[in-house]
Amino acid sequence: MPDKKAPEKNAGVLVIGLGRFGSAIAATLDRLGQDVLAVERSPELIAQWSGRIPLVEADASNPTALEQLGARDFPVAVVGVGTSLEASVLITGNLVDLGTPQIWAKAISAEHGRILQRIGAHHVVFPEADAGSRVAHLVSGKLLDYIEVEDGFTIVKMRPPKETQGFTIEQTKVRDRYGVTIIGVKSPGQDFVYAEPTTRISANDLLIVSGHAELLERFAARP
Repeated sequence: MPDKKAPEKNAGVLVIGLGRFGSAIAATLDRLGQDVLAVERSPELIAQWSGRIPLVEADASNPTALEQLGARDFPVAVVGVGTSLEASVLITGNLVDLGTPQIWAKAISAEHGRILQRIGAHHVVFPEADAGSRVAHLVSGKLLDYIEVEDGFTIVKMRPPKETQGFTIEQTKVRDRYGVTIIGVKSPGQDFVYAEPTTRISANDLLIVSGHAELLERFAARP
């Protein structure tokens, strides 16, 4: 039998759809101790996740089913259904009708995303496109990690260019020369430290650097 958890008033996050995207969100929230309830209509996925996260078997495209499972009490809902455009739109519309304060919806194309926004989704996520963009930055240069925050502002993890090795951050003048900011340094076997003007960079360090994506790419391309 599926695990059913009656949501309390002002409960946490309702996650609809237990594909790779939805299940990753639900499992992570549950591991972090957040109140979460997953909704899935596939018996196979219900069986796969039963006993691992709080869940209920229901068709969220049916507004009556959402009412019965207490969806109205959740301040945040994530629509992880993406392969079926019709189901995604119906579920999102149902949540809008319920007055859900925050609706996060997965989209698989720009057109899909525009539809979700027009019917009332507060946040539209493009996981495949975002992952593809991130990987492209990683495989094309020297970046070890890449997170775009907003409007091109990005934070990266990278190896220090040779011209910075053996010098303090103040001596490198990275901000003046490249328009990026070193915000942290991780030396082997040492704790991460926030960067100060006197922080010295060695060849084996990892740098955490922020700035516009194009400027970071130029800095990371230095030998």
